[in-house]
Amino acid sequence: MNVNELQGKIITEIFGMYEGSDSIIFVCEDGTRYKMFHDQDCCETVKIESVTGDDCDLLNTRISLAEEVTNYSTKDKPKNPDSYTYTFYKFGTIKGYVDLRWLGESNGYYSESVDFVKLEQPND
Repeated sequence: MNVNELQGKIITEIFGMYEGSDSIIFVCEDGTRYKMFHDQDCCETVKIESVTGDDCDLLNTRISLAEEVTNYSTKDKPKNPDSYTYTFYKFGTIKGYVDLRWLGESNGYYSESVDFVKLEQPND
């Protein structure tokens, strides 16, 4: 599922949107819930490296922008990993914007991507 699924939705609650978090839950006005996370395997880490903006700007207002951009640039190379991926998420409403920067690091044999899924059960 793509994060642009949130476009047009009204988010009423957000859990986990902070630096160092490894997952975010979005609760929408229509009862749908979405999770942004990394399905952890063996030798990788994927976490939010930075949050720019105020998540309150995304609450109780229709999401007009929800997009993902991936960057493999060496400009901001982390200190230790053999392989890394920066994934950026941009969210916007009429109240403001929030940019998330996720960093995935591994030995090169594991996924460094961020997953986005619709949760079916209340405790997923």
